Amino acid sequence: MNVIIDNDGSKPIYVQIAEWLETEIIKENFKVDEKIYSQYQLAEMLTINPATAAKGLNILADKGILYKKRGLGMFVTGEAKQFIMAERKEQTLRKLVHELVLEAYRLSVDEKEIMEMIQEMNKEIKGEKQ
Repeated sequence: MNVIIDNDGSKPIYVQIAEWLETEIIKENFKVDEKIYSQYQLAEMLTINPATAAKGLNILADKGILYKKRGLGMFVTGEAKQFIMAERKEQTLRKLVHELVLEAYRLSVDEKEIMEMIQEMNKEIKGEKQ
């Protein structure tokens, strides 16, 4: 699993860690009831402070994506993948679509042309995955 942390970015490192772990859960690199990296493993992998790693893990625990087993670590909840996907659809995709439609309006691009662009990109992406 490859994670790249942007130390110079506007997003805090602990948020980047939480988002990366969410993506790994969506990709099913971590499955339901599977143990996830500890704060110390993350700290060593990413050469960051363990407290920063813990903060990223705690974001996910607070959302109900991870649960703690005392003395054993954190594990993926049964609803984690569905929760993450629903949250990203509502927050991330809605924001991206809003920005796309707004920019298309500014450029006088009609709905049909936007849809054609989306369909073309969708075919490209599906072709890459095969």
